Amino acid sequence: MQGTALNMIDMVGIGPFVVLPLVIKTLGGSQFLWAWVLGAVVSMVDAFVWAELGAAFPQAGGSYNFLKISYGEQRWGRLFSFLYVWQTLIQAPLVMASGAIGFAQYASYLMPLEEWQRKAVSGGVVLIIIALLYRKIDSVGKIGLMMWGAVLLTLGWIIIGGLSNARIPLSDTLDSVNSAGGGLIAAGLGQASVKTIYCYLGYYNVCHLGGEIKQPTRNIPASMFISILGIAGLYLLMNISVVSVVPWQTAQHSEFIVSTFVETLYGSQAARLATVLVLLVAFSSLFAVLLGYSRVPYAAAVDGQFFRVFAKLHPTRQFPYVSLLFLGGLGFIFSLLFRLGDVITAILAMRIVIQFVGQAIGLLLLHRRRAATDFPFRMPFYPLPVILAIGIWLFIFFSTGITFMLSGVIVIGLGVGTFLASAAVRKTWPFNVTL
Repeated sequence: MQGTALNMIDMVGIGPFVVLPLVIKTLGGSQFLWAWVLGAVVSMVDAFVWAELGAAFPQAGGSYNFLKISYGEQRWGRLFSFLYVWQTLIQAPLVMASGAIGFAQYASYLMPLEEWQRKAVSGGVVLIIIALLYRKIDSVGKIGLMMWGAVLLTLGWIIIGGLSNARIPLSDTLDSVNSAGGGLIAAGLGQASVKTIYCYLGYYNVCHLGGEIKQPTRNIPASMFISILGIAGLYLLMNISVVSVVPWQTAQHSEFIVSTFVETLYGSQAARLATVLVLLVAFSSLFAVLLGYSRVPYAAAVDGQFFRVFAKLHPTRQFPYVSLLFLGGLGFIFSLLFRLGDVITAILAMRIVIQFVGQAIGLLLLHRRRAATDFPFRMPFYPLPVILAIGIWLFIFFSTGITFMLSGVIVIGLGVGTFLASAAVRKTWPFNVTL
């Protein structure tokens, strides 16, 4: 239960509240429901990969350890685990920026903000979170419970309120979906799914805490599948509820669809309360995100696989302050420079090649080297889900567009160059043939 809660908290931040209009606009109609379905399918297929790896290697660090073990801890695994941490230096600040920009977007409902004021709000949120985390924190349980309570309250309000006060028959929306041409759906589905998959990311959070999970061979796979099914149900009900009150033609242009939705049903005062709840969810999610990601470069540096400066702890408070300041500082810069849609796309493009595709291929390699008994959880119809996951992730990667594809490849290329330069100085693989 705790593992499932952690996953679901990670999955629901500001994402679904700001992505819903973007998805509708991308597909140009009520076909947006298919994008949310595809996001759930992609997550479920990929979860089989995470389930096998998480159950077999329940260690702290998740993908960092999976990649290192899959490709060989003394050879290629060094490179792939390094690249995962390397891209975290860019990807984690992008996640911070996306939440901060979404926060500023919804804050403008309470108080109209000009563009420079929105940037000031988004940057200020990041700085406040850095200040709050610049201390030793033994437990974030209360923060997590507060966030989860706000998530359930907000989503429950939307779902129950919309379905019980529907103004647009669901049949009208479904007829609109069915009347759309298949070519139209296929053309925008990839781009729209980039946005919805962003809202599902986090179903694997339990794998990063594998060393602290009781009965990991059972609980890691179970918590992921339950999380995906639960969140998929909530997202679909939320979308149906919203378009039952606000026409999708109007919803696609709303910057704060939850506020618009609640205002339509209950008036402006209730809408302001709903906006505050969304801001609470966004702020709490950013707090948890930076806390977790700041430990990734630190763990790799302590392991001797990343730059030693990131292994530094605060002299009196004993927390990885270099990692925290670097990721938080870059998140602050990104929140000032980029637009929300671009940040969301960049996050996915940055992670697909190394983390998702690389991890799936690594599982195939592990199956060739290890006996079936080494995998406590076995996916059905192996290797079909793995091959399907690789194909789907590559489709999503190409759907991000040439600009974001190139940016992802460039980051990987720079990471490879940095790894080789560091290895040459330290005389480690591939420059130490004795390994």
